[in-house]
This record gives sequence, C-alpha cells and structure tokens, in this order.
Amino acid sequence: MDVLTLNGITKYYGRIRALNNVSFIVPEGSVFGILGPNGSGKTTMLGIIMDIIRPTSGSFTFFGAPPTAGMRKQIGTLLETPNFYHYLSAERNLRIAAEIKGKGHNQIDYVLRKVDLYQRKDSKFQTFSLGMKQRLAIASCLLGDPKVLVFDEPTNGLDPVGIAEIRELIKNIAAEGRTIIMASHLLDEVEKVCTHVGILKMGDLLAAGKVDEVLVNEDIVEVGAANIQLLEQTLHSLNGYTSLKKNKEVIQLLYPVGTANLENINEYCFKNGVVLNHLQLKKKSLETKFLELTNK
Repeated sequence: MDVLTLNGITKYYGRIRALNNVSFIVPEGSVFGILGPNGSGKTTMLGIIMDIIRPTSGSFTFFGAPPTAGMRKQIGTLLETPNFYHYLSAERNLRIAAEIKGKGHNQIDYVLRKVDLYQRKDSKFQTFSLGMKQRLAIASCLLGDPKVLVFDEPTNGLDPVGIAEIRELIKNIAAEGRTIIMASHLLDEVEKVCTHVGILKMGDLLAAGKVDEVLVNEDIVEVGAANIQLLEQTLHSLNGYTSLKKNKEVIQLLYPVGTANLENINEYCFKNGVVLNHLQLKKKSLETKFLELTNK
C-alpha cells in the first residue's frame, strides 16, 4: 500500500507561489527524498504533510485515507533544530518527550541504543556534539514505534563524521520496514540513502520515481568523422542508443549505463563507409543529470 499520495498540492504565500500543482506517491517501506535547491518548496511541502501549513489547493491521503489528528500522531517528525533541555540528561529529555507524546515510556533504552547514545544517556544535552544532538532527536522520533518518519534536512550543519552517522542511522531505520520521507538539497545524500525521489525547483515538481530511474547514469559515446553529415545519417540506423545529439565537430550517442560497445560502433560505421576519426566513451554523472533537471 502507498503511504502518502499527493494530489495537485498548490501553496501561495500572498502573491508568491511556493508549490505548484505537486502530485506524487510515496510507497510503503521506501526512503523518499524530496530533493531541490534552497527555496524550492521542500520545507513547505513537509509542513503541509504534517498539517502545520494549509495548502491553497489540492489534497493528500495517508494510507489511502484523509489525514486525521490520530493518524499524524503515528508519524515521527524532525522538522526543526532539536529542542531539548540543555541542562538535563539524554535519558531525562526522552522521558519528557515520552510524557508529551503519551507513549514510548518503555522504549527509552531501546531508542538510545538504536542511535548509539546509550553510553551517554546520563550526559547533559549541552555536552553533546551537533551530530549527537541530531541522533537524540531521531531517538525521540522513534518513541511510540512510528511506521512513518518525516525529516527536514537531517544532516544540515553537521561535519562529515556526523553526516555519515546520520545517513547510516537512516538506512538502519529504513531496513526495519519503516517509511521515511526526508527533504534534502544534497544530491549525494539522496543518492546514498533514498530509494525514491521527487525533485522540486521553485515549487514545480520536475520528476518523481525510483532514484535509479530518475537520476539514472548514462554512457555517452562521442563519435566523429570527416563527413559529419554522412556519419549522422549512418548512425540513425544503428540500434542500442536512447538518443543522438549533434554538435559541430562530434555526435553524442546516449546509452543506458554499461551498454555502450565502442568496437561494435566502430565496426558498424566502417562497414557503412564511414571512417571514424574520433571515438570516446564518457560517463554522465548524477550531478550532471540533477543540474540538467533543475536548470531546464
């Protein structure tokens, strides 16, 4: 079953349009990344999902039904900087969080172990690094055993070690069968952590689906010959590539990753009377693909 379905979500702040007719589906058990540059509408989207912000138009459902207050209590959320009492211990802060939630009292030790903070459970929050503070916030989200977690930029401001720890933690939590929805402006984060992605730019949804389909790597083969027109005509009847782009000096053939065979291309052209003076394989990076999407 799909966890979340968005239907035409639009949001205006006065005359400024933050989201424009956004629709996508979050499958159960997925790690769904809402990816985009700062100001693309990611935080607004999460705010609408959690009913902190009302959409101007459009609707959404959780598990096929309109959202209710009871249903939202089943979702663990981390939308802001962790908000704990600095002079209290990690354990005491979590006990207060459990009291506020009305559940999770018997899970304190479990969630502390889950985020690798059990050895520091009696340490004051103010002695924690930023990464440890973020892990404690995720522990708080896990109280009550929610099946869905919503994170806004979970690695923001962390050092490389802290980033790696949070990413590994998210993958471990997802491996338990939970669904995670997270906003990020980092392509690297989505590539390493997420199974699905929706790419936003200035409120528009540019693409949505599985990460390995939306942000697919491609092989680029550059070919050149003295007679570029004859080369182009010859290549039109060649099978295997997905698209052909012509530049002034070379022609680019785009292949699904790992499928380009330079020897076959060279042999095909030669048999058809074209001698190549240029033949080179290049890789299109995920970063290039992302920039193409967000700059179109």
